[in-house]
Amino acid sequence: MRRYSWIVALHIIGIALLSVGIYLLAKAELWFSAGMSFLIWLAIAIHLYRLQMMQVRMMRHLAESLRYDDMMLSFRSPYKNRSMEEMVDELSEAMKNFRTRILERNEMEAWQKLIRVLTHEIMNSITPIISLSETLSERELNEKNYPVLRQGMQAIHRRSKGLLEFVENYRKLTRLPAPVRRPVSVRELLQDLQKLFPETYIHIELPETDRTLQIDRSQIEQVLINLLKNAKEACGKKASPRIEVKMQPVFSWQCLITVSDNGDGILPEVQDKIFVPFFTTKPSGSGIGLSLCKQVMNRHGGNITVQSVVGKGSCFTLLFG
Repeated sequence: MRRYSWIVALHIIGIALLSVGIYLLAKAELWFSAGMSFLIWLAIAIHLYRLQMMQVRMMRHLAESLRYDDMMLSFRSPYKNRSMEEMVDELSEAMKNFRTRILERNEMEAWQKLIRVLTHEIMNSITPIISLSETLSERELNEKNYPVLRQGMQAIHRRSKGLLEFVENYRKLTRLPAPVRRPVSVRELLQDLQKLFPETYIHIELPETDRTLQIDRSQIEQVLINLLKNAKEACGKKASPRIEVKMQPVFSWQCLITVSDNGDGILPEVQDKIFVPFFTTKPSGSGIGLSLCKQVMNRHGGNITVQSVVGKGSCFTLLFG
């Protein structure tokens, strides 16, 4: 970083000295020397400008990546310049350390949330089973108590079945296959999505400039289907529902696909929990849909984020790095 500061300072000093030299040469009417000095001055100014623009592009890259929670950020220097390469290495190392701390913290929080949800769900099923079995064991086996015993056994059966379904959902979550990546056109992906969701209030915008992603098509398509189904449910009570899917303009090394709706929105206190396995705000929800979406995006080296305002709707963003 110090080397870069010295180079910038030398550029500025050179521009200042050459400016004075050009003025003196022009005053002495030494036009050829003045012209050559001006060309050197111009070359130094252009080089300094390129150095500064490189910094601006890196800062924009950093800002965009942080805005979309891109923790896979890395920097590359387009110029073969030692000072630039040193600065880029420092930035990359700083981001690597930042990413490691964030991932460790997020992983710990995710485990804590998952354990809380698992404990809650298991206790909800186990507690009534223990209570009912204890009550039934205290009753005598006779014809008079048969209806009560039968009802109790049916209740135990229902709770046991519910617990089994919960375990099956957990197995689905932990046995997600590794993505088989192939080149996929974003335009074709969205065209196929239009066929699955022909409703007039669902607007799937095809990009003017197509992009090709190295992804597992079936997994990413399932992510988009899950998000659209959730959006349809969120807009169920709206008089004029509207859902939009589009590819957003972004840097050449990234791709953003957004799924937005004008539904009920998500309460602020639960926005950080919606990607936690088995957490759900729906009465009949399993709580694995969004967590599967998150897992699929993570396995593709991307991310999924949400922005939501209660009463105005939600916007889910898929980031492909």
